[in-house]
Amino acid sequence: MPWPSEIPPRNQAPRSERIAQQSRLASWRKPPRRIETTECITCDTCLRHCPPEFGAIFDRGLDVVIVPELCSGCPACVVVCPVDCIYVDEDWRPSTDDVWSLVELTDRAGAAPAPTPRVP
Repeated sequence: MPWPSEIPPRNQAPRSERIAQQSRLASWRKPPRRIETTECITCDTCLRHCPPEFGAIFDRGLDVVIVPELCSGCPACVVVCPVDCIYVDEDWRPSTDDVWSLVELTDRAGAAPAPTPRVP
């Protein structure tokens, strides 16, 4: 099985466009993943290994969540999870407004900061 970085992007809307539309791509045939919070140890390994073109995993402090609209269903997070708590979510539901507000905050935080003026 190829790693996500080895798979060329095909018919993929940019992440920012998926965030604006708050929807999954119809071309994604695999269902999204979900994290079973009762099994998760909140180590953030999955978050660090989620490919940046998806950026679907967020740490909310007490738990880690996968935003299904941003998750392509690739196995990058599954193969690195030390407690094997990430599952296919066949019955996923749209994310709530509180999750989308977290996505928007981190999306804005990910933008390049304005350059700091140099003092002569």
